[in-house]
Amino acid sequence: MPGRSGRRGGSIGLALTPLVDIVFLLLVFFMLTAHFVEERALDVQLPEARTGEPQKPQEWLTVTLRKDGRLFVGEKAVSRRRLEETLAERLAENPARRIRVRGDTQADLGALVGIMDAARGVGAGAVDLVTHGTE
Repeated sequence: MPGRSGRRGGSIGLALTPLVDIVFLLLVFFMLTAHFVEERALDVQLPEARTGEPQKPQEWLTVTLRKDGRLFVGEKAVSRRRLEETLAERLAENPARRIRVRGDTQADLGALVGIMDAARGVGAGAVDLVTHGTE
C-alpha cells in the first residue's frame, strides 16, 4: 500500500532475562566471597548501645576485659604489665590494624580506660569500643 512505511505497529520490548541472570550471579558471588566475622567464646557480657554504627569486617586486634579483671589479646591471656608490650608486638606485624576493646558490663571502668590508653600509647591508629546494639 502506498503511504505505509513497512513498519509494524508494536512496542519494542526489553529482554529482562539476561539482566535478572546477571543480578542473581552477582548476588551468589557476593554471598560466597563475603567475609563473616565470628566472635570467639570468651565469657563477656557486652554493654548495650543505642547509637553508633556497625564496623566493617577488617583485620582487628581484639582486647577483651572480663568482669574478673582478666585481660586477653585475641585469645591469649596477658597481664596488665605486659599489655603494652604485647600490643606493640602485634601492631608491629600490621601497623594499620584497628584495636577493638571488648569490656564486660561489670568490668572495672578504670581498667577499660587503661587498656585504651595503652593502645593509644603504642601508636594504635584507631581504638574501638565493642558494644551490643539494641534493636
